[in-house]
Amino acid sequence: MKILGFCKELWSAKASESEVSVRDLVRESGEPDESALLEYLDGGYEILSFMGSVNDALGSDERILGGDNILTDGEWVWRGDLWFYVATYHVSLPDEFLQQVRSRRYVMPEVSREDRLAVYEKVRRVL
Repeated sequence: MKILGFCKELWSAKASESEVSVRDLVRESGEPDESALLEYLDGGYEILSFMGSVNDALGSDERILGGDNILTDGEWVWRGDLWFYVATYHVSLPDEFLQQVRSRRYVMPEVSREDRLAVYEKVRRVL
């Protein structure tokens, strides 16, 4: 399991052993295929859902519905608000993830129920 957007402001204290700040990942402009990347992120399988919304960790007045939700493509996991940071602040994503998504032509792979449950169990141990 690999975590996208593994930043100290976005994950629980237990999980956020990362020293990376989401502020360190902000860029002036996004990837040329940012809209396709956003669709991919939005199309992930939800493995953990919370009702409610979260504040923008970078300080705007925006609230992001379902921001604490956890999604997966079977290999990577990310919070439900990652799309917001990519769309709004052009937060950079790991090259390994970008290469994988592009090789899939931005199509979310099928992930079996068993595989989603296995990812959920791994995430549960981290949170």
